[in-house]
Amino acid sequence: MNLSHYAIGLALATTLTAPAGAQSTPGTAHLARNLAATCANCHGTDGQARGDMRPLAGVPAEALMAMLNGYRSGAIPATIMHQITKGYSDDQLKLIAGYFAAQTPRP
Repeated sequence: MNLSHYAIGLALATTLTAPAGAQSTPGTAHLARNLAATCANCHGTDGQARGDMRPLAGVPAEALMAMLNGYRSGAIPATIMHQITKGYSDDQLKLIAGYFAAQTPRP
């Protein structure tokens, strides 16, 4: 591995482990958006779900974190969310919750 590969790897690792409180930085904002994009298959682009799926756009971050932690612990029954939430760190879940909370729900 040459030095440039090492620098790229270090930059990526730093971005992926950024604390949730650093949401004001451009890199963290992009990371939050990218993490939240993984939810689009079920919850719609930017949390704008259609049909029977729960929309996430505009839901307060604290409420989303309570749900995500409930799924993760098994306190809230789910078909898949209990497995999905275990794939993210606490900081990543905070970024996702913050991203959806900042979205404006559609009428």
